Amino acid sequence: MHAGLKITAFAAALAATFGTAYGVGKGVDPVVEDPAPARHERHSEASPTPEGGGGHEAEPAGGLQISEGGYTLDLRTPSVTAGKRADLSFVIRDSGGRAVTAYQREHEKELHLIVASRDLVTYRHLHPTRAADGTWSIPVELPRAGGYRVFADFTPAKKGAENLTLGADLAASGSYAPQQPPAPAATVKTDGYEVRLDGALRPGRASELKLKVSKNGRPVTDLQPYLGAYGHLVALRSGDLAYLHVHPNGEPGDGRTKPGPDISFTATAPSSGTYRLFLDFKHEGEVRTAAFTVRTGAAPATADTPSGEHEDDSGHGH
Repeated sequence: MHAGLKITAFAAALAATFGTAYGVGKGVDPVVEDPAPARHERHSEASPTPEGGGGHEAEPAGGLQISEGGYTLDLRTPSVTAGKRADLSFVIRDSGGRAVTAYQREHEKELHLIVASRDLVTYRHLHPTRAADGTWSIPVELPRAGGYRVFADFTPAKKGAENLTLGADLAASGSYAPQQPPAPAATVKTDGYEVRLDGALRPGRASELKLKVSKNGRPVTDLQPYLGAYGHLVALRSGDLAYLHVHPNGEPGDGRTKPGPDISFTATAPSSGTYRLFLDFKHEGEVRTAAFTVRTGAAPATADTPSGEHEDDSGHGH
């Protein structure tokens, strides 16, 4: 680690890219080897099978392309200064170059914006505002210099349109000091809460990931709905930051899903590797984020595994 090394925004992004080959996020941010960005409805309807058998085939990973399916992410703010508030703006353009102004609402929003550092230490889940001309914008403050990836998750309001996740690079200039993400752990602590992960992410096979939320040693049984569910999970693959957007098995009001302490997801990893899982959950009126590092195919961490409590930056910004 070379603290204080001054680099340009471009150099920061480049250095961060090469420095991320092994990293996985911090103990406050869940991280898993993310499988292909599967369509939301496919994941939410899927049910895990015993021993992780059967289930989905892995789809091509999402978030790796700036253009897909006739749509392009036009990031108008390709660089910012670390530690300073700036307006991040972008436009989604169709195949004719026109700004898209109509979207389907999914999980209560027209578009979900994820910003993650290349070392998977900094994570933001944001909901920007769209202007009449199709320009999306939101204030953002990134704490550290280096390379970041911006993900736009949306579905155009066009008959037959499918959900897309487009990605673009963002650089934050300043003194670059890469950080090492935490090792895999069965439990992590965030804002006074403890979250335990049970289950293993498997390449090419559907499997259940169950997260249990507790506070002060007691299970939390009154989670509040957030984005139409009791939990929201994003997974990013270490190295290329391939994106997987997963949602719980069940939803509030369906007559069978309880408001905690367990939140269940079904996920399929597109490949072996290390992933970072970021779980957003809402309790007592605030959204918290817990992050895990997960290696596909590896045995689940035991109860004795120490929780990742080293300092990380998973500012909520929801």
